[in-house]
Formats: sequence, C-alpha cells, structure tokens
Amino acid sequence: MSDLNKQKIVASVPQKGFFGHPKGLFTLFFTEFWERFSYYGMRAILVFYMYYEVSKGGLGLNESTALAIMSIYGSLVYMSGVIGGWLADRIFGTSKAVLYGGILIMFGHIVLALPGSLTMFFISMVLIVLGTGLLKPNVSSVVGDIYSEQDNRRDAGFSIFYMGINLGAFLSPLIVGEAMKYNFHLGFGIAAIGMFFGLLVFIYTKKKNLGLAGTYVANPLTPAEKKKVFTIIGLSVVLLAGMIAVTIPMGLLTFDSFIVMIGILGILLPTMYFIVMYRSPKTTEVERSRIIAYIPLFIASVMFWAIQEQGSTILAVYADKRTQLEFLGIHISPAWFQSLNPLFIILLAPAFAWFWVKLGDRQPSVPTKFSLALLFAGLSFLVILLPAYFGGANSLVSPLWLVLSYFIVVLGELCLSPVGLSATTKLAPAAFSAQTMSLWFLSSAAAQAINAQIVKFYTPETEMTYFGVIGGAAIVLSILLFLLVPKIQGYMKGVR
Repeated sequence: MSDLNKQKIVASVPQKGFFGHPKGLFTLFFTEFWERFSYYGMRAILVFYMYYEVSKGGLGLNESTALAIMSIYGSLVYMSGVIGGWLADRIFGTSKAVLYGGILIMFGHIVLALPGSLTMFFISMVLIVLGTGLLKPNVSSVVGDIYSEQDNRRDAGFSIFYMGINLGAFLSPLIVGEAMKYNFHLGFGIAAIGMFFGLLVFIYTKKKNLGLAGTYVANPLTPAEKKKVFTIIGLSVVLLAGMIAVTIPMGLLTFDSFIVMIGILGILLPTMYFIVMYRSPKTTEVERSRIIAYIPLFIASVMFWAIQEQGSTILAVYADKRTQLEFLGIHISPAWFQSLNPLFIILLAPAFAWFWVKLGDRQPSVPTKFSLALLFAGLSFLVILLPAYFGGANSLVSPLWLVLSYFIVVLGELCLSPVGLSATTKLAPAAFSAQTMSLWFLSSAAAQAINAQIVKFYTPETEMTYFGVIGGAAIVLSILLFLLVPKIQGYMKGVR
C-alpha cells in the first residue's frame, strides 16, 4: 500500500471519539470483544461436549480422541490465519475478510447449537476454522490502519484493543459454562449470539467510524495472476476432494492418519518459511544472522504454547474429573477455569508493562525473557502433579491447585507473548515483515499439532509422569536457552 493511500485512510477516520482515540477503535474493540466471547465460550465447553456420554447431551467420543480433536482444531485455526491474511492482502481487503469471517463463525456456532450428528460437528469446525482464519489476523491489521505511523497513541490503542480480547475471553466461559449445566447446545447458541452482536457492531458502525480503513487491497492480484491463482485453487479443491473420496473408503485416511498429517504440516510450514526467508536474495547478511537468532526463540515459543494451550484440553479434563467442584458453598462449572487465563492477563499485564519500563536498559534481553517464560511454563505443570503425589491419583483436589497452575503459566505468557510480537517485528527481514508475523503465529499451530500427538498419553494412571516429563522438559529447555543467551544476542545484531 502506498504512503498516499495510508494518509487517505487515516484522514477518512474520525480521530477523536473513543477514550481519546479514533472512533474506529470502538468498532474494532467491540467486534473483537464479541468474536473472542463467542470463540472462547465455545472452546470452554467443546472438549466436554465431545467426550460426555450421549445421555448427558454429549457426542460420546473417546476421551483421548476428543483431546486430539481439540488440539488439531486449535492448530488449524492458527494455520488458517495464513490463508486469511493472504486473501485479504491479495483479493478482497481486510474489512471484507473480517465480515466474511464473522459470518462463517456465526454459522459454525449455529450448527453446533443444533442437536445433530458427528458430521454436523465437523461441518461446524470447518466453518469456525475458516472464519477465524479470515477474521482474527485481519481485524488487528485494521487497528493499525486507523493510526498514522507517527501517532503516539498507536501502542496505547493496541493495548485497549488487547483488553477487549481478554474481556471477551474472561466473561464467556463464565456465562457459557453456566449454560452447559443445562444443555451444551444452549451454550453454543450463546456463542452464536455473541458473534451476531459482533457482526451488528461491525456492519452498522464501520462506514461512519472506519472510513476507508480495511477497504484497500494491499497487494492486489493482476488479471493474469487472478486467472492463474483461481485455476490453481480450483484444481487443488478437485484434487483434494478426489483424494478424500478415494482414501477414506480404502481406509488410508483415518482420524489417526489425519492427526499425523497435521502434525507434519505443523512442523513443515514454519521450516519452509525459515528456509525461504534465509535463502532469499532479498535478505541481507544482517537479516540472515537475525533469522538464525529467531530460530531458538521460535522453538522456545512452540514449547511454551504446547503447555499453555493444554489449558483447554488436559487441564479442562483435570478440572472436570480430578477437581473438587464444590468450593465455599458454590458449585463450580469446570468451564469456569478457562476464565482464569484472561483474568490474570487483565490484572497482571499493566504491572509487567510498568516493570519493564521501570527497569529500562536494565531489563532482561529477549532470549532471557523467553527462558523465564519456559521456566514458568514448566513450573505450572510441576505444580499440578503435586496433589497426586501427596494425596494419590484417585482423590479430588482443591480447585486452588488449578488456579495456581494457571497463574504461573500466565507469568510466563507475559514474558513471551507481547515480547515475541515485538521481537518478531525487530528481527524480521524487511522483505518478509508481514510473513514473519504469520510465522510467529505458526508457533502456536506447531505447538497444538504436537499436542495432538502427546495428549493421548494422558490417563489417570500416567498423570504424574505426563505432567512431570513435559514440565521437566520445559525447564531443561529454559536452562539451555539461558546458557545460549550471549550467543543468540550476538546473532541478533544490535536488537535487544
């Protein structure tokens, strides 16, 4: 996008109106608030819906299968963001991507809200994966569009936007988790209504509040490219449909083989990104050095998210089956624990931001912060094995153990997630700045693809071993990364 277009976009957006920020931030804040409300509300009860017996309103799937599906679903959501970003950049712009994505998500939740078969369940998952891939990366891009690059409100605007994400993620498990006590489909219906509200906010306020933001196609396809791309997409769809039609009856494409395939893809995609960027003639020697520095950070991120994302899988099962849900006279829904992560982020993020600013030049380097994040992630898993060690694997444990585990992993998240986003923008080669951001999100996709392979090893009998091995591995990797800090810092070529 040219500088002229950027200036025209900013000029078209009313620059005062939402806590001293552009009016468009109101539209994007509440669009993302309701989208995250719907997503995290649905996610808070999804694994229970899959493995609860049919008589209890669930699908009656095997527990390990449900955990693997949950991980694969999370991986595909992050992978689809790469496609959503490309479609917005090359074909219809970010504003339309947000609109189309929200519609797909809403219909996905509506399908879940209707009592149906396993086939309907998978249809809903496809709709939500595609919709989230369109909406999630592009709504953040529109936030950037409404500020000029010199606007000193920009970082604060993103902080307010990030608060909307976490408010939606905090409230929805509490509401949907309560609905789950009565009926899973009622919970999914509430998630659908949440996305509907998000669409209403976006549709009815975007013209007045967003102006031209999101309407430009950053790098549109030429007529020749369009013909070539649409031909390739059409042939790919036909080929994929043909392969599915042949391999399923032959027994070659099973659920287990699909998990393996996504696991390979989760590792292969970021590997290809690194190779292409490193070997590109557009990448300078300094940028190649920074790519080398980025690799151990990426691996650390994969390890961290592999633990953090188990909050909606293994720890959800732990909350349901191993936790005393009567506490201080209150019956706790196991879905409510999903609100702890965003709650702690809302409470602690300002403190972390203040602490880093207070330290100034004395604050830890990026790789040191990543090693701290891994240390906290490992400790969060070691904490959760202690109840079984002291009380046995068959006794119900206090919910405070889960609260402590979530609290510790959030300490790690605040050392890694915002720091990783910032480091990605600094270490990215100039020619691959947007794609490097996609690469950062692929660390979560890779983590969940790996999780789909390892969650099947979790059983009541292997609980202590499971938490101990994974938590211990994170701590060992944390120590190794800390020892490599001087080396990594040298490859970063001045980036701290």
